[in-house]
Amino acid sequence: MNCEMHGLVDPLLVLVLLINFVTLGASRLRFVIDAAAAQGVVLGLLTICAHGTVEWRIVAMGAAAMLLKGVFIPLVLIRAMREVRIRHEVEPFVGFVPSILLGGVATAVAFVFAGTLPPAAEHRGSLLIPASIATALVGFLLMVSRRKAIMQVVGYLILENGIFILGLGLLEAMPYLVEAGVLLDLFVCVLVFGIIIDQISREFETIDTGRLTALKEE
Repeated sequence: MNCEMHGLVDPLLVLVLLINFVTLGASRLRFVIDAAAAQGVVLGLLTICAHGTVEWRIVAMGAAAMLLKGVFIPLVLIRAMREVRIRHEVEPFVGFVPSILLGGVATAVAFVFAGTLPPAAEHRGSLLIPASIATALVGFLLMVSRRKAIMQVVGYLILENGIFILGLGLLEAMPYLVEAGVLLDLFVCVLVFGIIIDQISREFETIDTGRLTALKEE
């Protein structure tokens, strides 16, 4: 059972990387949110497989990740999207094709950088570290290259997913602590982002963050 579960780690990480590119190349907000939700579900499964054993605490942590990242947060974002009546990301700071290319560069850099690190013996040859760095970079790229606040929140969610993956590499040193901390931080931050999006929409009738640069004190 342990070997079979560990054998699923790298395929799940490949799926995470593929979802990264999907979020970079899509313009429909609902599609991007659904992709981020799917990535959250994959991370929940990854949590269980990375531990290699089926214990109630491990299953509970994986289930919490799936419910929070794959269900609750996407529902909050979908509700926010409906409230502000925005369906597409229009004229992002960086186009969709260039974003995919930059995502490819970021992923390549992540693999090169991970190759210079001295991983623990159990993680040698694994995609855990490069996938975590690549996912965090893609999340950051989404945050800085998109105009819509909701899309930037999705970028933050994906960045947190990268941190979550990296935390799986610290299971022996700090079991459950890293994952629980990331889930709590993510829960609080998304709630704060939801309040900010609502206030921006109410005050300016748009969630295009590019227009905030035109604000000035009178």
